[in-house]
Amino acid sequence: MIFGFEQDFEGSLRCIPMVVRFKLDHAGIKLSLRQWAHFTTPDRAELVRRPCATEAEIAGWRDHLVGLIADRAGETAKLVAVDDAPAWRLAARVPDDVADKARSVGLAPPAVSQWAALSPLQRFTLLKLTRADHENANFGPAMREFGLAPEARVLAA
Repeated sequence: MIFGFEQDFEGSLRCIPMVVRFKLDHAGIKLSLRQWAHFTTPDRAELVRRPCATEAEIAGWRDHLVGLIADRAGETAKLVAVDDAPAWRLAARVPDDVADKARSVGLAPPAVSQWAALSPLQRFTLLKLTRADHENANFGPAMREFGLAPEARVLAA
């Protein structure tokens, strides 16, 4: 699944989409944009499509990615620790980073009920978009896409 705010690069998948970032966190692999650039468009699409939810799927996805990094980028995959209790998994509390980021861009933070109603991928995405090292221009569009902020008004000329 590619989100609407990611549509500008969906065809080529030139950037690592949130669904792949989500799977990377599950699999415990650090993937650089440089390594991603070595993958073919079908390689990238397979990483988007391939399931990565059960332990067996995560292991298969990880093995597939490790092979791609070796074959396409000529490098060894960098393994990282998997967070057993990431903040996005807790649906009963809106993380401070998300609330703070919403306020900083002029939006009301999501209510707990709204946060809880989001999918794990949506919660992960919003939390990821609060990080200083990430493209934060997509936070507002993601909030709107997820139904957490009003649509931008189009002014008539």
